[in-house]
Amino acid sequence: MAVTLSSQRTKYTRNEDIKKDWVLVDAQDLILGRLATKIAYRLLGKHKATFSPHQDTGDNVIVVNADKIRVTGRKLEQKEYHEHTGFPGGLNTYTLKKKMETDPTHALKIAVKRMLPKGPLGRQIFGNLRVYAGAEHNHKGQQPTVWVPGNK
Repeated sequence: MAVTLSSQRTKYTRNEDIKKDWVLVDAQDLILGRLATKIAYRLLGKHKATFSPHQDTGDNVIVVNADKIRVTGRKLEQKEYHEHTGFPGGLNTYTLKKKMETDPTHALKIAVKRMLPKGPLGRQIFGNLRVYAGAEHNHKGQQPTVWVPGNK
């Protein structure tokens, strides 16, 4: 009795065939969490037909004007970030407002990083994100296309 194989096969994209685009996002007056979810979606490559959870198929994302990002409610005063030095009693707590004054890119980076998978692949994908506080960036040579979050 002959066994026939199904004609449907799982599509596998080779690393050489993955096309990674460069996109530019202007974060001015955008809401932190909503922007972070859309950036994480784009970094993972879920907007592409070639998405695969075990490969880095996403795009390179450049974010400018991260210092002009908005948050809703009273998060500037109430949202706290915790950092630990590793020594006893080494817990430092900062509000979002204080953290934005010292490093305006921190809040967006942390929000996106926590939405990515944990482990080596997540760290590799996070390396495709570049965040700048002002309007200038160093990636003009890559000719990034302007992407407005909300549009795929």
